[in-house]
Amino acid sequence: MPLSDHEQRMLDQIESALYAEDPKFASSVRGGNLRGPSARRRLQGVALFVVGLAMLVSGVAIKATMIGSFPILSVIGFIVMFGGVVFAITGPRGPVPVDKAASSSGASRSKRNKNTGGSFTSRMEDRFRRRFDE
Repeated sequence: MPLSDHEQRMLDQIESALYAEDPKFASSVRGGNLRGPSARRRLQGVALFVVGLAMLVSGVAIKATMIGSFPILSVIGFIVMFGGVVFAITGPRGPVPVDKAASSSGASRSKRNKNTGGSFTSRMEDRFRRRFDE
């Protein structure tokens, strides 16, 4: 169900107040850069995990890698394993690539959105993004 005119005006006022009060936060929320990890990133994370596991096992097995009775190579291997898992499950932090043709003008975008229909949530997301682009 679409918003009434009064509700739409209230939402616009809230959005403009948020952007005026904290533009850095508003731009980070607007960015929408929450993406999952790609297959390549997962593979790299798994490779880091395996390298870390090999370092951990070899640090315990080889006495030359110990400083006193502290297995330094094993600790480094564990850190590499942990980093590999974190790398594999997180997505990239960079901005989401934007299609240059789609963001060229607001008028053509609004005309295109009216013609395509789409789901309610996608229309609302497009409307929200359009307001911040203006």
